[in-house]
Amino acid sequence: MKDRALVVLGPTATGKTSLALELSKFMSIEIISLDSALVYRGMDIGTAKPDQEELAMCPHHLVNIRDPAQSYSAADFRSDCIKLVKEICKRNALPVICGGTMMYYKALCDGLSPLPRTDPKVRESIASEALSSGWAAMHEKLKEIDPPLYEKLAPNDRQRVSRALEVYAMTGKPLSSFYGKKGESCPFMRAEAVLLPENDRSKLRVQIRERFMLMLERGLINEVASLRDRGDLNINTSSMRAVGYRQVWEYLDGRVSYEQMIENAVIATARLAKHQMTWLRGGLSDDGCVRRLILRPSDPDNLKSVLGLVSKLNEKASDAGNAG
Repeated sequence: MKDRALVVLGPTATGKTSLALELSKFMSIEIISLDSALVYRGMDIGTAKPDQEELAMCPHHLVNIRDPAQSYSAADFRSDCIKLVKEICKRNALPVICGGTMMYYKALCDGLSPLPRTDPKVRESIASEALSSGWAAMHEKLKEIDPPLYEKLAPNDRQRVSRALEVYAMTGKPLSSFYGKKGESCPFMRAEAVLLPENDRSKLRVQIRERFMLMLERGLINEVASLRDRGDLNINTSSMRAVGYRQVWEYLDGRVSYEQMIENAVIATARLAKHQMTWLRGGLSDDGCVRRLILRPSDPDNLKSVLGLVSKLNEKASDAGNAG
């Protein structure tokens, strides 16, 4: 049988992990986390990380594999995921790639431009300069070194501005010059179960607020305070850019009130969910995807639908293996 994987996608708080764990009751699966924040140890409450009982239900991969001071990139995910899928298939289990970090999934499906890997020292130098001069000034630097990207990026798009300056510092070439140079496609077959809620923004805001308030009740502020007190992290460290963590950090710094922290976190999470849903509605690659199911998070028949999807995937993978 050709290597294959089930992919469970969806915006934040749509029950992706719950669906995958339900599937584990009917077949041997191993979950590969598609989440840029779950890789970090000590970041449990704000990432809604599966608890010990859930982690024990079936093997989980790419969870708690990095210290928050370390970086983890889309390139790292792609390499790790491809290796894991091969290993899991050899164990006669089904790999289930589960999460909502669309940048990672795009890297897996479409490959990566041949960009240099992130250099923590260069990134830290840029972040330090930004603290003293401001991100608007850092954005202005792009006008000379990468005019197309300067026009495309907003001054407050810190992560992308930082990456553009980092690439230029490392290569002497503008980041935009690397665009269009596609990497290798996904080497295994996949089927996608996409949990897509109805486009009700007011309802989504209510759900996001309730979820964040629950995180606060569970001790999110203490969790962020412990990370902040370590002394080797700052608000611009990759791990602390995660939604919720940055907003709580700003509150602990005294930059915003408790009420404003909550509002900022809700707004940031809503933006993230909107971005995820935009990808899920039109940005997914069909290359290598044998079938895609669009599911409503509250549909009681979702598990039955996914079981049927897995059956189709296995059938296609078996046919491809015999043909090969």
